[in-house]
Amino acid sequence: MATAWKMDGPYLKSCNCDPGCPCDFNQHPTHGKCEGIAVMKVESGHFGDVDLSGLCWGAAYHWPGALHEGNGDIQPFVDERGSEAQRDAILQIMSGQHGGTFFQVLAVVAPNVKEPQFCSIDFECDLEKRSARVRFGDLVEGETETLRGIDPPDPYRILVTIPGGMEYRNERGEADIASTTRLVSSADVSFEIAGGHSSLAYVQHGSEEASGAFNPVVVSG
Repeated sequence: MATAWKMDGPYLKSCNCDPGCPCDFNQHPTHGKCEGIAVMKVESGHFGDVDLSGLCWGAAYHWPGALHEGNGDIQPFVDERGSEAQRDAILQIMSGQHGGTFFQVLAVVAPNVKEPQFCSIDFECDLEKRSARVRFGDLVEGETETLRGIDPPDPYRILVTIPGGMEYRNERGEADIASTTRLVSSADVSFEIAGGHSSLAYVQHGSEEASGAFNPVVVSG
């Protein structure tokens, strides 16, 4: 039986694509493959009667081609500060078995799930300045900064809006685009990225999401 859940908080996606990630447009990744991380701080949330507020979750991922072709690898990271019940709740949500379109689609296109890691997750995010720092224990470390103009190199803002989309779930379906200056993983899903893409947004995910106008089609490999 599915359990009702909800999570609100700042969210970051960083990957090896050029800023403006083609994957958001259902196109092929810039370099033919997609690899990177996602991380969220749950400012408020629950899984049934288990409170998740204040905890973080993350994932390192790799797809050999376009996301919609599937066969991706994913490794979950769960905040070590959580109790056993809280850790299990986050993993249950990430599995996609309890609803939430984003997690349900991830479960289909990234079926190769590596051993979950329980570790410290440090996630500092300034949505207004489009900057972030993230660390998953000793395995993943990354930095994001705002895009900049050419001359002068002043902070430069670009937004992607996907009405009714499944990932940037907020009032406008909107995320700020930024640059992944450095992202390194020595986890089971490993990579080293410089000058990649970042999306930053405040999101609200849950088991009872309005479907909106977005109906994802997944073609798994």
